[in-house]
Amino acid sequence: MKDILVAKDIIPVGQFKSELAKYLKEINNKRSSLIITQNGKPAGVLISPEEFDSLRQTKLFIDSISRGLSDSEKGDVFSSSQLRNELQRRRTTKEK
Repeated sequence: MKDILVAKDIIPVGQFKSELAKYLKEINNKRSSLIITQNGKPAGVLISPEEFDSLRQTKLFIDSISRGLSDSEKGDVFSSSQLRNELQRRRTTKEK
């Protein structure tokens, strides 16, 4: 994600509403974010669908790693032979 430029990337909601199509086009072409304010305070962030997907995938990946580390710390792990057996069981079940 690109750095936020206060002069260009933060706009009031009224300006956003009046130029909505322009901002949607900019977001999709430049893949940057836009912070929308209401009464002088941040009220929302507009990002491209691609940026949203990327952020979501990154979060899912980090969550997966966190679960794995937590399982490892608790000792909830498979030995190599247990893993082989489990993978074979799942392949066999999936083929049926």
